[in-house]
Amino acid sequence: MSLPLSPELQEALEIFRRYLRERSLPVTSQREQVAEVLFAAGGHVSVEDIEELLRKRGLHVGKATIYRTLDLLAQSGMVHERDFGEGFRRYERVPGHPHHEHLICLRCGKVVEFSNERLEKMKELIAAEYGFQHRHHRLEIYGVCRECQQRDGVARTST
Repeated sequence: MSLPLSPELQEALEIFRRYLRERSLPVTSQREQVAEVLFAAGGHVSVEDIEELLRKRGLHVGKATIYRTLDLLAQSGMVHERDFGEGFRRYERVPGHPHHEHLICLRCGKVVEFSNERLEKMKELIAAEYGFQHRHHRLEIYGVCRECQQRDGVARTST
C-alpha cells in the first residue's frame, strides 16, 4: 500500500530506481517501500522505526532487506547513516537537505537538527588557523533536552 508522495519524494524515489538500474540491481517493491518510508519519514529513523512504519502500512519487509536497502541508499549518497552512540544507527535523507548539526538528548534520544551561521564561519577560521583545507565536518552535542530537564527536574548547569 503506497501513500501519495510529494513531487520531491517521487523524484527521490525515481533517482533511487535509476541508481539501482545503472548498477544492474533489481528494482524490487520491497526496496521501493523501504526507500519510500524513509524518504517520507524525515528526521533520523532507525531500522526499527522503518520496520514499524512499514508494518503500519500493512507491509512486511524482512530486517535483512531493510538493512541491505539502507546500505544501497547510503552508497548512492541519498541517505546519511548516523551513529549517535545509542547502540544502533539512524538514517536521514540527503537530497534537498542543507548542512546541519545535531543536538542529542541522552535521556530520551531526541535528535534536534540545527544550523548556525557563526559556527559555519568558525569552522573556516579554525581550519585556516591550523593550515587545513576544510572538506566536511560533523558536530554532535550530547546533553539533556528541555523537555527531559522539565520532566526530571534536571538543573540547567553546564559542565
